[in-house]
Amino acid sequence: MEQQTFDLIKKMTELQGTSGFEHRVRKELRKQIEPYVDEIKQDGLGGVFGIRKSKTEDAPRIMVAAHMDEVGFMISQITNEGLFRVVPLGGWNPYVVSAQRFTLQTAKGDYPCVSSSVPPHLLRGTDGKGGAPDIADILFDAGFDSKEEAESYGVRPGDAIVPAVETVKMANGKKILSKAWDNRYGTTVVVELLKELAGEALPNTLIAGANVQEEVGLRGTKGAVNMLKPDLFFAVDCSAADDLTGDKSKFGHLGEGFLLRLQDPGMITLKGMREFLLDTAETNNIPYQYFVSKGGTDAGAAQVMNNGVPSAVIGVCARYIHTHQTVFHIDDYAAAKEMLTHIVRTLDRSTLETIMKNN
Repeated sequence: MEQQTFDLIKKMTELQGTSGFEHRVRKELRKQIEPYVDEIKQDGLGGVFGIRKSKTEDAPRIMVAAHMDEVGFMISQITNEGLFRVVPLGGWNPYVVSAQRFTLQTAKGDYPCVSSSVPPHLLRGTDGKGGAPDIADILFDAGFDSKEEAESYGVRPGDAIVPAVETVKMANGKKILSKAWDNRYGTTVVVELLKELAGEALPNTLIAGANVQEEVGLRGTKGAVNMLKPDLFFAVDCSAADDLTGDKSKFGHLGEGFLLRLQDPGMITLKGMREFLLDTAETNNIPYQYFVSKGGTDAGAAQVMNNGVPSAVIGVCARYIHTHQTVFHIDDYAAAKEMLTHIVRTLDRSTLETIMKNN
């Protein structure tokens, strides 16, 4: 991979921004895309999009949307001992929450924080099992001695707690270990897409950026789609890989190309859109893999907005998503970026009409 691509991946994944607290990611994304767009628009919830205006008459409006937020937690209560009870922001497997390092974000500054766990010594005399922990029972510890001390440092209910992780290359150089590839993949590919297309005349008006609060119910995309009124919507998002055993009947295998999503609980990719994507990938020899998902993306919300917006997902897969440590393959990212570039370079009014006619 090119060093500048890794540097951007590292920058975007190490930024900390859970649902409702995306301001740091938004600031960096705006900075990165501003040189390559004609204008930037921000919706009322905080989604930010750069617009490349086409000089072609009656050009279609194409929206490429990531989401900024990563999974995290919000403080619901401060105990008398200065620990925190939390509510999850996004989906967490309770088995991966304990004994992990986080950052507590407050009005007075950031503080290191750790999620509580029970050492084996304190399990002696019990069955040592206890079943799956309840997230509501996992306390978070920023080292304060009391509720009063925590409050004196600016801690308040409603403050965000976000995973703290360094992004690194793995041994073979093909895979990367980081947090938040769901969905800093999307913010990264949006930036690189706009850079790649800089100075080119496009047959469409390109709207490229990122929504907020996807992890808590696809909330941000609704206002953005209503405001920007695209003709077609492409979510760029990361999904769970299921490839540890090598079972090819499972969906999501690292290194086998971008994900061509067929269906999830909130969306069926329309026939005309699927045919367009397949033709684009196969004509340009871009590696892809079919994907059926148990989780949704912003495309599911976008498609039912306005009068109905045909939508698709140009995705990548990663192992262990919604945890502190995610593993992904740089070749999948490269395939997704190439696919998006071909889509935007070729999607004109005639292509849009063909997609709509074949749905």
